[in-house]
Amino acid sequence: MGASAQVEVGAQAVELVAGPALPKTAADWRHAAILDIDAAYQLSLENHPGTYDPVNPDFLKNLKGAKEYGLSLAVKVVDAAGYVAATQGFNVRIHDGHAGMSHSLDDSLLPKLRWPGFIAVWRGDALYVLASEAGGPQAGAEVLACDGKPIKQIISTNVFGFQGRIDEAGHWWVRAPRVFLDRGNPFVVTPKRCQFSVGGKKIEKQLHWTSISEQGNQWLTESYNGEQLEVGMSEPRRNLFWLAMPTFQPDEKQRDAYRLMLKALGEYRQNFLSADAVVIDLRQNQGGSSEWSQLFAEALWGKARVDRRVAAYGAKTSVWWRASQGNTDFVSGLVEVLTQQKQTEGAQWAKTQSEGMQAALARGDKFFVEVDPVTAAQLPADANADMPGDPPAFKTPVYVIVPGQCASACLDAIDVFSLFSNSKLIGAPSSADSTYMDVRNQTLASGLAEVIIPNKVYVNRPRKNGQVYLPAIYVKDLQWSNANLLKAVETDLRKNKQ
Repeated sequence: MGASAQVEVGAQAVELVAGPALPKTAADWRHAAILDIDAAYQLSLENHPGTYDPVNPDFLKNLKGAKEYGLSLAVKVVDAAGYVAATQGFNVRIHDGHAGMSHSLDDSLLPKLRWPGFIAVWRGDALYVLASEAGGPQAGAEVLACDGKPIKQIISTNVFGFQGRIDEAGHWWVRAPRVFLDRGNPFVVTPKRCQFSVGGKKIEKQLHWTSISEQGNQWLTESYNGEQLEVGMSEPRRNLFWLAMPTFQPDEKQRDAYRLMLKALGEYRQNFLSADAVVIDLRQNQGGSSEWSQLFAEALWGKARVDRRVAAYGAKTSVWWRASQGNTDFVSGLVEVLTQQKQTEGAQWAKTQSEGMQAALARGDKFFVEVDPVTAAQLPADANADMPGDPPAFKTPVYVIVPGQCASACLDAIDVFSLFSNSKLIGAPSSADSTYMDVRNQTLASGLAEVIIPNKVYVNRPRKNGQVYLPAIYVKDLQWSNANLLKAVETDLRKNKQ
């Protein structure tokens, strides 16, 4: 874990612009797509750590392939929807979640979201109907094929051709259902007639695409994350504690809720030591600062225990900062920002990295290698062994609910929780992280999109680039309700008592 883990340069640089001059004609949109994809390629080439990453030679090859494919779409663009699709095609070919570009077009410029009257969910090995309006396929029906093609083939083309990463199990849970959503991508053909399996019987239905209803939007929101809980702790039954952590990028109200939970864990630790189970609910979580999960691990297992295991886990990991002019200027600017925010520790951290990057840039080095104060020689022979002064061991079963979109600081949380044998993952496979981190967003000259540029790369990180976490317990219920998740926990507790 890098020294910057607690300053998650959540650090997305926001460059304010007066508002882009929008293209007016088909030729204007085409020109904008070509120029922006070319500019995104060039900025990535100059600043992204992957360009010079010795352990990832595929990055540069993928970036060049992304440019070629993106431009092959860009020359066919005639409107905003085509512009978005071309940039998405560029992103997918890079095959890295922390690279590419994100458009900043207002929704009003794009066609309204359409659906065929039902919402689907991916549950491990197939696509099922979650819910349907009157006349639609029955809830629970498996989607087999559309227009004579297996549904997996259509998902691969229509969905993963423009978003997500097809080889990440978690992305199937999150992205595959979007095969039945349409935002006007001109480079795909939406399904027209599909075959379903209901109770072993096959039926066919013609699809009628219309603007998604309010009910459809609600089903869509609940489709892969289930119910959304506020940050906080509950006790769904006596002696079972449920810690909801839907974000690691909390607002002030959520920060207060996290502090209240941490206070309760400290004051009533004995209750958790003797509990039947503790559930850590990461549904909805899409990252933020890894500080929060570290603090909760320390509250449960003890700070010294966590520190030793985390240090041992990352003992061979080093952090290389890509010392381009743009990245160096960005990190240098963080010093002032964090100073103004009175984040003294963070400002000092940024100053150290900034000075190192400036020196590397002056020497012509591609990277500044951050020196980690913890070395293997300073670690105990067995980082997992208890030491004098440790609090009583926390052995209560811990169930960590993992959603398919879990990435970034959400994965950092699983890294830490998984260092303890009483933790068990439940739910879906996670997404995967790039080894490229501390992202900044640079607005393109057009004002229509931003380029995603990480400032650093983790070298020898135990969790590899593209590596996902697989749950010990898959929850394949159509509804990811609190009740269904609790049922899966209770079933496992009973099994372990037998």
